[in-house]
Amino acid sequence: MEPTQDFKSLQESVQKSLVSTVKTVNRIAAEDLSFQRTVNPEVAQQLEDRSARLLELSTRLLQSAGRACGVKAPKIEDAEDIEMNWRGVVDVVDSVLEKADTALDEYTGLVKRKDPPVADSATKPKRAKSTAKVIRNANISKPQVTFERQPDNFPTSPWKPILTSKPHAKVSLKESLITVPNESGTPQFRHPYETEISRMEYPKSLYQKAEPIMYQPVETTQATWVDTYEGVLEMLEELKKVKEIAVDLEHHDFRTYVGLVSLMQVSTRDKDWIVDTLQPWRHKLEVLNEVFADPKIVKVFHGAYMDMVWLQRDLGLYVNGLFDTFFACELLYSGRSLAFLLSKFVDFDADKQYQLADWRIRPIPEEMMYYARSDTHYLLYIFDRVRNDLLETENSTNSMSRALQKSRELSLSRHEHPGYNEETGEGSKGWYNYVFKNSHLAFDSEQFSVFKTLWKWRDDTARKEDESPNYVLSTNSIADIARINPPDAKALHSLLPLGAPLARPRFNQIWEQIKEAKAQGGPSLLHFFTSLAPDAIRKNGQPRVAKQTTKLPDPDGEVTVSRLTRSQLFGDMPVSTRWEASRPVSDNQEDTIPFPWQRFVQQGQGEGDFELDQSPEETPATIVQPVAMEPMAGTGEGQEDLEGEFTLKRGQKRKSEAVEEDSTSSEEESAAGSDEEMQEDTGVISMVDQPLKKGKKERRKERKAQEKGADEEAPKRHQAKRERKARQQEKKLKRQEEKKKYEAVPFDYSNASSVLHAKREATGVETEKNGKRKVFDPYSKSADAAVKGARKPMPVRGERSATFRK
Repeated sequence: MEPTQDFKSLQESVQKSLVSTVKTVNRIAAEDLSFQRTVNPEVAQQLEDRSARLLELSTRLLQSAGRACGVKAPKIEDAEDIEMNWRGVVDVVDSVLEKADTALDEYTGLVKRKDPPVADSATKPKRAKSTAKVIRNANISKPQVTFERQPDNFPTSPWKPILTSKPHAKVSLKESLITVPNESGTPQFRHPYETEISRMEYPKSLYQKAEPIMYQPVETTQATWVDTYEGVLEMLEELKKVKEIAVDLEHHDFRTYVGLVSLMQVSTRDKDWIVDTLQPWRHKLEVLNEVFADPKIVKVFHGAYMDMVWLQRDLGLYVNGLFDTFFACELLYSGRSLAFLLSKFVDFDADKQYQLADWRIRPIPEEMMYYARSDTHYLLYIFDRVRNDLLETENSTNSMSRALQKSRELSLSRHEHPGYNEETGEGSKGWYNYVFKNSHLAFDSEQFSVFKTLWKWRDDTARKEDESPNYVLSTNSIADIARINPPDAKALHSLLPLGAPLARPRFNQIWEQIKEAKAQGGPSLLHFFTSLAPDAIRKNGQPRVAKQTTKLPDPDGEVTVSRLTRSQLFGDMPVSTRWEASRPVSDNQEDTIPFPWQRFVQQGQGEGDFELDQSPEETPATIVQPVAMEPMAGTGEGQEDLEGEFTLKRGQKRKSEAVEEDSTSSEEESAAGSDEEMQEDTGVISMVDQPLKKGKKERRKERKAQEKGADEEAPKRHQAKRERKARQQEKKLKRQEEKKKYEAVPFDYSNASSVLHAKREATGVETEKNGKRKVFDPYSKSADAAVKGARKPMPVRGERSATFRK
């Protein structure tokens, strides 16, 4: 294209090329490309070349557009990347269209043209570079193997400071290194600079506002890499000349048990140093105490909670004159992180993906070096801004004093040997915090024993191999194995993760310890928590045992609940005198544990249920004693009192209404019928109270006496009696015949007619010549018949083509 060509001709040329390209693509897409690739290999090669060319051009266009619009463009290497990164492509296209729309509005005068930003290298720092992959756990040799002072993972005495001298001392080193009990009662060495830090006075300049000193541009300065002892001494001479320094550490704890300080960054107003703390002579860095322990030089940290301990443990350094900007953020701002301060005061976006990187890598990549330097390069400028903000508060002196007092207390932190209590699980390496946060696991006695055994094995192995416990076996893996509770070594081996190179070869050792733990037994997780004090108060770091009066329920036994003395629903109203006195009430309410559902069970047992522990022999035949009732008005002499007390006795089945009517009529006809005859006929004893029964007997005796006295009428009475008995016998026989009609007769399957062979069974049962019954053979006809072809299938309509129709 010629340079003199105007925009209109360029637009027409581009549009013509796009139209031609779209038509060609549509024409090719209409063809069977798979068939063409198979038939002609040259076509396949050409298509692949053209596709690669188009993808490359598309990627270049997207990246060019993304740079112009400030958007990250995706990289497209094959056709699948278009679908996977479609959202990124859309973002780039939308940004280009928005920028074009804005440019047209500015060109036409619809909106005012924006002034281009002026680059100010003195105030705008260089942005942190980003990398696609951050190395977190590098497979490199352990640097601690080369240390002149090896870490002690099996200590037998309290940790002793590694100091050999004490600069700026008010109390000699020998007098400072004495043992005192810590919070748990274990003896520990005192902080060597405890006296100096407690009596130290911060410089008066901290209580005065001052103009912030701008940091040096990153582009014009370079960090100094210090990996020799001579370089440390040179840095020390320059640090003695300043009033403030900024310090930060980079730590690694995945491939070591106690951890390693991998880098130390130190910055002044004019210069930055990055010290390699993985050198064999790293313990000689204690010479820096000439600056770190000098109270006249302010040491600025941010979030130095662990830095104070790491400096003591690995380098023998102690900080006197600490100013932690984290405590100032607590008093001033909503954010507290260093990234927040960098964004607020420096307009610098810290790339925190390197925070968990493996800082043992040597040489350190440029991106990681830039990140490490940025932590301290701007920190002194931030310190100036934060100090002024503290002094601008309403009670400025109080705010500054609070921040300095918290910093002073933090600098008095001491390092102690990591470990844990095997019984309670408390300690920096213990399991108590994990089970407390994940108490929903609800381990039983065996599972909890397996969990504690695996935890102890992991800790012992990590100490021997100088690895972190999570590298040996992750905590989640321990919880999963304990929850599943493998029954044998093979099951245990299948549960060990592939990413545990130290655990899988030792699974037989692990299994032996698990079997021993199961045999010994122990409390479940629930009983472990209930054995602790309810108010969680601990004395000397150990959990206080619960009250002796409290009796825990047996997990394998029956849970019993004592009855309350007062009903929760009815109050003091006596519901039942019998049930209330069924069980004694304990005077000591602490003998049992009151469960939330206790009152519901007690109400159910005490107000409407029988006692479950009452034996059948103790249960009386009647629940309430009978009480004499006066007969109701209108009841006759021979009429039963339906509302009187009566007792049910076992008898025969009740008759139908018709039978009862007949028996009633016969009783009316018979004036001297005996009770025994009525029992044979009806099978039940009349349910009447005792006074009525006695009156009937007396009346019978009187009637019998009258009958004996009247000798003249005796033959007639005997004749009438025999007639009544004959009539009753006839009625009894009739009832038995009617009863037989309706009695169910069992079905005789042997004489029943066949449903499948109804016609054949109608003529009779087939028999053989010898008279025996012929056994039915369902395959007789099919075996004797000749082979027949398959039946002609049904014609299919609506699916078969009519091309070959005859």
